[in-house]
Amino acid sequence: MAKFRKVIKTGNSLALTIPSKIAKSFNIREGDVGRIKVNRPKARITYIFSGKAQQLSLVSK
Repeated sequence: MAKFRKVIKTGNSLALTIPSKIAKSFNIREGDVGRIKVNRPKARITYIFSGKAQQLSLVSK
């Protein structure tokens, strides 16, 4: 499922939104805390949400 998301500015930060269908399937809610893992050589950013077995990976291709 290839989806493109636009980077938006929120305050002094940049953000990517998560489509509601994906957020529901991973049971991600507003206020959930996520840990970010960066792999620069592979241009990969992974968000791991605490208390959840799933993770979302943002991969640049």
